[in-house]
Amino acid sequence: METPVFEEVDPARDCDCPGCVHWRRVLPLSSRLGPPGTIGHPASRAGVLGRAGRVRSSAALALAATAGGVFGAVPAVAAVHAPARPGVPRADGHGETPQGRRAPLHGPAGKPALPARPGGTVRAPATTRAAILSRAMTWIDAQVPYSMDDYWRDGYRQDCSGFVSMAWNLPGNEWTGSLDSFGVRITKDRLQPGDILLFHNPDNPEKGSHVVIFGGWTDYTHTQYVAYEQAPPRARKQPTPYAYWTNSDHYVPYRYRGVTEGAGGAPPSASTRYPGAAYFGNGANNAYVTQLGRLLVDRGGRRFYSKGPGPRWSAADRRATQAFQRAQGWKGADADGLPGPKTWSYLVGRKGRNIPAVTSGPGSSHAVPGYPGRAVFRPGVSDAAVTRLGKQLVKKGFGTYYTSGPGPRWGEADRRNVEAFQRAQGWRGGAADGYPGPETWRRLFS
Repeated sequence: METPVFEEVDPARDCDCPGCVHWRRVLPLSSRLGPPGTIGHPASRAGVLGRAGRVRSSAALALAATAGGVFGAVPAVAAVHAPARPGVPRADGHGETPQGRRAPLHGPAGKPALPARPGGTVRAPATTRAAILSRAMTWIDAQVPYSMDDYWRDGYRQDCSGFVSMAWNLPGNEWTGSLDSFGVRITKDRLQPGDILLFHNPDNPEKGSHVVIFGGWTDYTHTQYVAYEQAPPRARKQPTPYAYWTNSDHYVPYRYRGVTEGAGGAPPSASTRYPGAAYFGNGANNAYVTQLGRLLVDRGGRRFYSKGPGPRWSAADRRATQAFQRAQGWKGADADGLPGPKTWSYLVGRKGRNIPAVTSGPGSSHAVPGYPGRAVFRPGVSDAAVTRLGKQLVKKGFGTYYTSGPGPRWGEADRRNVEAFQRAQGWRGGAADGYPGPETWRRLFS
């Protein structure tokens, strides 16, 4: 078999896979090994060589071996550029990032920081979670560079604690040793957007101390979250493993004392006001998600929910939201399943059209009963539609896996029988997963 040649594609200069991170660390003088602007990425050098003479993988392996002889042992090329876990930092981190001390806005020449109130308590100006994330995004959008000496035009020091001081709208620039006095310690399961994860190293504050803003979980496993942070070289927002890339066991969650909404329980009285995009999407867990679900159920979205609605964002919320958006005739980004101000105003104001009922799949006849929705066919759900489905499977000759019944509670026998029917249609993969969609339902009953 012919040895494969390299693709003539230059990877992005800021590629965040483990291989690129590795080469940025071990090849600080990588420009000597490649053309100007490269970072010593093995695929980058191979791409250049490929354009010059279609150099085969053996040459690249020799190059990697040479680099290993000079800089120490390195993984094989294929292993170095292995598939990345989402969100590998583009910088080398900031385990040695120095920490500034408390300071007034605009630095030593600025106005004095407001003193603590009598009794040792500190002032915590009221704010909302949406406002915290919105303020954080102003630095991320502006790509504010990291510095423990410089102050941004809003008066806050350009390091990690100055970033949180700015987002929390504090009266002065705090540091990792004082931010906890503005918060209340919480547990991991209570984290919500706008809270922080704080590590202060009291023995050596300039070694490892850091703080990030929690932006929400990336998925249901709660092993990664979106971090808003100020770190070299600039402010950024990216998926991050819980609690952090380094010193993970030392990070402590805190909730800002001045948060006035979204901390759990019922939404505030002005619940008709759109709370902000930060309250919806993967990782969101708050009362506004519950309110959204109830509004969608009232507008015809009951079939999307097998239980609830509840405070934790789920695929059911997205599908129901998208169905409502499409019912209004919206398309593209306007029907992405995430509620924006317009979607919210339509729901709370009871404007527009309701989500239409599904009576049949495409091309079905009037004899086909209405499809009840995907939420009915899930483990633990008990519904008459499950019995109807099972009886039709038996009638069609796909009841092999039933030892009794069929009955109203969805079980593994139902799923395996549906899978057999789907495979009989010639479907494979995700189209034959054993969970009936509208087309499976239509073909089964037609």
